[in-house]
Amino acid sequence: MRLAVASGKGGTGKTTLSVSLARAYEGPSVYLDCDVEEPNGNIFLKPEIVNYATVKTPVPQVDEDRCDGCGKCAEFCNFNAIAIAGGKPIVFPELCHGCGGCEMVCPAKAITEVGRKAGSIAVGEAGKISTAEGLLDIGNAMAPPVIREVKKYSREDALNIIDCPPGNSCPMITAVQGADFVILVTEPTPFGLNDLILAVETVRELGIPFGVVINRSDSGDGRVVDYCTNEGINLLLEIPESRELAEAYSKGADMADSVPGLEDRLKGLISEIEQTAAEVSR
Repeated sequence: MRLAVASGKGGTGKTTLSVSLARAYEGPSVYLDCDVEEPNGNIFLKPEIVNYATVKTPVPQVDEDRCDGCGKCAEFCNFNAIAIAGGKPIVFPELCHGCGGCEMVCPAKAITEVGRKAGSIAVGEAGKISTAEGLLDIGNAMAPPVIREVKKYSREDALNIIDCPPGNSCPMITAVQGADFVILVTEPTPFGLNDLILAVETVRELGIPFGVVINRSDSGDGRVVDYCTNEGINLLLEIPESRELAEAYSKGADMADSVPGLEDRLKGLISEIEQTAAEVSR
């Protein structure tokens, strides 16, 4: 099963929950850190890295001897990654989305694609948990290609937990696509509710089953619970704020070890999600 853990905003405890779910699961699990701009699941899992991989994205390279400056490549590119100046194309690799369209429309066949490093992946093992952590290169704004490569390390024989980037833009959508279920982690604050509503709209548009976990559930008000009730959203779990959890987090320890009974609740949560995903797939 592919279980994505997402949030409309940062700081809700998404990674903490992802790691704890991977640890609580009794079978083999794969932790896929797709928060590639700031991956930090390794702080808690402390995996032994067994392999590194480089992620490259295709960008156009122009053969100036063959190019006649017709400008069809620049006309085609919606992202302004190619511009015509002085009758010759100028390529802006950092804007390129790697669609390959410029190469296809070039009548002179003057454009070929070359690989440009976008990021890297660290593959590791942490006991029964396999890990793959993506890291976007500094200065690179295109997270989706790295995220897609991280997701290739999922396994059919394991619970795959996808730790998604925060927010509701392209990186988050890339991470949750293909998931069997999405957990939306939020907090009971006005900002938490606002961004949860956006995340719910996004996941509903993608047609993926989902439920909500409220972290620090006793630190705000009841508007998130009211919203879930009114919208018919399954409230999967409420995790109260506690000093023990904060101390465990600061030490990089498993939060399930710091709260009696929480590990059993997480195991029950996984079982409930597996059942829901199986019913939907029928």
